[in-house]
Amino acid sequence: MAVLLGTYSLPMILVSAFILALTYITYKLLGDYVSKYITMKPIPEMGTTFPIIGNAHQLKTDSEAFFNQVVDLSNQFYTLPMYKIWIGTVPFVILYHPDTVEAILNNPIHMDKAHAYTFLHPWLGTGLLTSTGTKWRQRRKMLTPTFHFSILTDFLDVMNEQAEILVEKLQEKAGKGVFNCFPHVTLCALDIICETAMGKKIYAQSNSESEYVKCVYKMSDIVSRRQRAPWFWSDFLYYIIGDGKEHDKTLKVLHSFTYKVINERAENISNIESDSETDGKKRRAFLDMLLKTTDEEGHGLSHRDIQEEVDTFMFEGHDTTAAAMNWALHLLGSHPEVQRKVHQELDEVFGTSERPINMEDLKKLRYLECVIKEGLRLYPSVPFFARRICQDTTIKGYKVPKGSNVILFAYVLHRDPRYFPNPEEFRPERFLPENSVGRPAYAYIPFSAGLRNCIGQRFALMEEKVVLASILRSFTVEACQKREELRPVGELILRPEKGIWIKLDRRTPGASLDRG
Repeated sequence: MAVLLGTYSLPMILVSAFILALTYITYKLLGDYVSKYITMKPIPEMGTTFPIIGNAHQLKTDSEAFFNQVVDLSNQFYTLPMYKIWIGTVPFVILYHPDTVEAILNNPIHMDKAHAYTFLHPWLGTGLLTSTGTKWRQRRKMLTPTFHFSILTDFLDVMNEQAEILVEKLQEKAGKGVFNCFPHVTLCALDIICETAMGKKIYAQSNSESEYVKCVYKMSDIVSRRQRAPWFWSDFLYYIIGDGKEHDKTLKVLHSFTYKVINERAENISNIESDSETDGKKRRAFLDMLLKTTDEEGHGLSHRDIQEEVDTFMFEGHDTTAAAMNWALHLLGSHPEVQRKVHQELDEVFGTSERPINMEDLKKLRYLECVIKEGLRLYPSVPFFARRICQDTTIKGYKVPKGSNVILFAYVLHRDPRYFPNPEEFRPERFLPENSVGRPAYAYIPFSAGLRNCIGQRFALMEEKVVLASILRSFTVEACQKREELRPVGELILRPEKGIWIKLDRRTPGASLDRG
């Protein structure tokens, strides 16, 4: 060593070591890239692919334009099983047919979420949405009982109360012309998820200027922008010239809020439990159940574990449901004949009563459920989701190597004319039991499918039924946008670019009943 240091200075040795390490990393990365490029060459691609940058130069940066671009590409390649897009050196295979989608979602090997989900880790950690492997399996098993039907029943009062507040807000709009209902419905959904997930009232419908409310939406937009911009995948560049500082500032607000709620709830959990035993009106939240949840060995969740799941509930549990309800209102307002059938069903169930909705009522609202499902077919709240291929696999004769990403494009999948004739038409009757016979399970995946299907889908459908039924018991809806004016924006959630604009007229409960 003395001889070596006598010949070369220490800085020279460090520089040499750095160069060797960089060379090795570059060789490994380029080797992996070249290997995937050669293997995937037969898969059709979107256009001219350049080394290193892939197709990134061809992708639209505007959210709406990007979504329409991928829809157009999928329609262009629709007769083929798949096509691919290179974003930088990362390949994405786009799937949009039931059999190819099933090959991924029904395979326990391909359980890992794609690279794009890593940008949710700072916000959601590795909770149920983003975790993989053993952690995901253990967490899913622990959390499944919290979504049991009997527990969901306890949340019905919250949904009724918040829906009633929404109806009161909408009464102020009825008969007064066109307005955008999107923020009203979304704030109602946010109030519902905050109270059911955390046991915390935030009064979003009364205080839409809440810092927490604003940051929930801001964070979703920040993450979505980064996912589409591979030049910002590097933390270094993201914090130098990207949204890194805004990301951390927003994240601090979100985490501070849930951290405070969790600690307050944990300190008072014994009081909450004793109050619940003596007063049936006291409510428990998902958070309370998480604080008491244990695995098979009796180990509970740490506060960090709980925060991951609470933040995940907040992210997944309000924006998706709000979008579904807004799209449904537009579709009902555009199809008066469908709306009349919903009004008739509501009047048959409730008559002239204005009583709250109970679980038996929800079971009877079968046609309204078909409306919701058909709305989710045309406008799935999550238009696409992605998985990482965990071992070399072959799909329809095309080799897809380990480490590649696949995008499962629900928005296009749901428009397969083989299973949904005249797919652009709004026909709730498609989801009547007799009309669903023979339809492949993976032709319709608004809540994903397979082992990693959405754990909260019953909660979501229940909430959508309660809120939409409450609105339609009190109003008739008229849509004020043509289809081409909606301009869906497919970010993390499928939203209309400029909201949902409607007119409301008051109606009398039971108005469609035959008075004789």
